[in-house]
Amino acid sequence: MKFAPTDEAGLHQFKRLIAKDSGLSIITNANLLKVYRQYLKQTNAKPKKDLLRVLKRRAIRTLSGVAPITVLTKVYPCPGRCVYCPTEVRMPKSYLSSEPAAQRAMVNKFDPFKQVKSRIKQLEINGHAADKIELIILGGTWSFYQKKYQAWFIKRCFEAANGRSSKNLTSAQKLNEKVKHRIIGLTLETRPDYVTAKECWRMRELGCTHVQIGVQSLDQKVLNLNQRDDSIKNIGRATGLLRDFGFKITYHIMPGLPGATPASDLKTFKKLFSELNFQPDMLKIYPTLVVKNSFLHSWWKQGKFKPYNDKILRDLLIKIKKTIPPYVRINRMIRDIPGGDIMAGNLITNLRQKLQEQGVACQCIRCREVRDEKFSEKDLRLVKRVYSAGQGNEYFLSFENQDKKKLFAFVRLRLPGEIYLKTKPVKLIRFFDKKEITAETATWAFDNATALIRELHTYGELIPVGSKSKAVQHIGLGKRLMAEAEKIAKTRGYKKMVVISGIGVREYYRKLGYKEEKTYMAKGL
Repeated sequence: MKFAPTDEAGLHQFKRLIAKDSGLSIITNANLLKVYRQYLKQTNAKPKKDLLRVLKRRAIRTLSGVAPITVLTKVYPCPGRCVYCPTEVRMPKSYLSSEPAAQRAMVNKFDPFKQVKSRIKQLEINGHAADKIELIILGGTWSFYQKKYQAWFIKRCFEAANGRSSKNLTSAQKLNEKVKHRIIGLTLETRPDYVTAKECWRMRELGCTHVQIGVQSLDQKVLNLNQRDDSIKNIGRATGLLRDFGFKITYHIMPGLPGATPASDLKTFKKLFSELNFQPDMLKIYPTLVVKNSFLHSWWKQGKFKPYNDKILRDLLIKIKKTIPPYVRINRMIRDIPGGDIMAGNLITNLRQKLQEQGVACQCIRCREVRDEKFSEKDLRLVKRVYSAGQGNEYFLSFENQDKKKLFAFVRLRLPGEIYLKTKPVKLIRFFDKKEITAETATWAFDNATALIRELHTYGELIPVGSKSKAVQHIGLGKRLMAEAEKIAKTRGYKKMVVISGIGVREYYRKLGYKEEKTYMAKGL
């Protein structure tokens, strides 16, 4: 039997025919890949790219240009007392043992080395390259964990990627700059009240490039009712500090919390992008669910709380998506909690897809990523968007197609203090406690002569390090965006450019003339 499937449907039909003829069960893609690789090794035949593409399981995992690997920290107390958070004795606060990432963590007994190692292996078995790893560390409030545990945990993650042990974290990071599996981004999650200048420097020393913070709502009454123990002012303070250290920032937002209404939730999303104190780069939108082991569960049982029904939630999300600027990415629209754990609330796991099927247009980054679509370099246009955030201007420079519905690559350039250049000079301490800012804790953002690159990302299928493939990642878009960012910064009077580089991408910036400085990569303009 000779058959050349070109898509998933054709592959499935082929596997069914084989199973029927042989009387065996349907063979998995992983086993087909294993056999095909053995054949290539034995025959030195040239691999068929189309066949590898259809054999790849869940290809979308690496179509954003990186291989995300999520690991969980050990069970540990959380300083929060939020009513909606589940507390399960086997899990870090707010996580359930039935969630996929949590199950992988439990199998590996929360050992960071084993979690990373097994995930790399699984990705490669399923046909994915794991050369450019986006390491995402979840579990409770990271900044509340003991410092010794933090350093050990991240060191073990790097050692798993490196494939060998190191005497300390610094050595493991240095080694990761040139190994096969490079950690090009590292995400940590914490509470806004734990964000200080000292903590930001510590996160940088650990290699962090991206911070997720739980915001949930910008309605103070809602935060108070849900025992969030945080303030709108403090959220703005924490956001400003993270941004001026160069971090990418993700907000967790929860529509439908006790005390909220669709109108107040929509107001929160409008405030996110209309007020300077906020302006997150990414969002995780988690509609409120009632799960066991949460205080909210008792309120629901007593009839004191009722989640939004499907129609109210759908209508709200449609309105929310219309408020999202094109420089923001909606990472998730639903939390990955199995239906059996949800006592009340949304049960539609593919909520984003359902909205798209209804023709709901969204201009967020995730909805515009080019992924594996065919394109011509003639289609590319350099687009410049500028918006004010915190104490400076953000330049979102991107390559997009003519109608701006497809995004190929982008860079986030920050010019600290630029919004004040037309007025008298001011001290850049507006949102922070002056006691926080010392010679040891001050960052580049407090120097009007230094510009910051907070993110550089090229989309399309993840291409292994060293590959000569002519995919989106290898046509020089990143270099062209960096050159444009440097040109803008120089024209605006900035003398230095600083990049918050992931450990595994330092070599890339060295080739562009950057040198390591204070955990960043820096270059004179």
